[in-house]
Amino acid sequence: MIDYISFFQNLSNGVLIGAVYALIGVGLTLVFGVMRTINFAHGDFVVMGMYFAVVFNSVLGWDPYISLIFAVPVGFALGAFIQKFILSRIIDAQPEAMMLATLGISLVAANMLFLVFGGEPQSVNVSYASSTIAISDIKISIVLILAGSITFIVIGGLFFILNKTEIGRAIRATAENRIGAEIVGVNTKKIQAIVFGLGMSLAFAAGVALIPLLFASPVTSGASFTLKAFVVTVLGGLGNIGAAIAGGLLLGIVEVFGASYLSSAYRDAYGLLAFLIVLLIKPEGLFGKTVKRV
Repeated sequence: MIDYISFFQNLSNGVLIGAVYALIGVGLTLVFGVMRTINFAHGDFVVMGMYFAVVFNSVLGWDPYISLIFAVPVGFALGAFIQKFILSRIIDAQPEAMMLATLGISLVAANMLFLVFGGEPQSVNVSYASSTIAISDIKISIVLILAGSITFIVIGGLFFILNKTEIGRAIRATAENRIGAEIVGVNTKKIQAIVFGLGMSLAFAAGVALIPLLFASPVTSGASFTLKAFVVTVLGGLGNIGAAIAGGLLLGIVEVFGASYLSSAYRDAYGLLAFLIVLLIKPEGLFGKTVKRV
């Protein structure tokens, strides 16, 4: 007999943690959609956001979620700087050059975090860590609710920028056809810097959302988050923001249900298994478009 309370409990937890995964994946797929390259440093940017919240909490005693007000603009500025002064120099080179550059940025970022914070994993303890909100017989963690709420607010802001502003129209034009956008007067180099900044600000926001839930480690966390972002984007369909959101939700649900009904020791493996199954059945992703080959 199905335990409906347990089912909906796991479903709600999976959706909320999946929302944060979606936030990580959206940043990666946004950069890919405009610059046509995989940012291998994306996970390290998420870890930077986590440590940003750790510093604010330890130095100022602030709630980690308040640091989001500063983390987003700092992440944007740092991302735009990296794109303008490093990646823009090789934007027209072979795709492998861009991927290797972001891999190098990943190594530099991870080692800088290691030098500053050491190799000991760190997290933030909040007073409401064990608090829950009861909806009928289902108890939902306040930390998960806050983390999920951050995702919906940030992604809502991103959709507003992309669909209701001139910069958003320029971003979509650059993603569709860079040369065509340049012909009609779009400064694509500036747009690429903005997009990379947006991608990093989303990564910072995801890091702030995750720090009360997970430990930050400069040695292993970055690669783990990059892998999750890649799984999320491929599950949904690479280059599609809406699909990345769906992929993130799916990954969160699969991990939570697998950990609950099978074994929590293999939580990360369940997402990878779903990833492989989707690749075998629908290589373009669940919501991606099939490309016809001539």
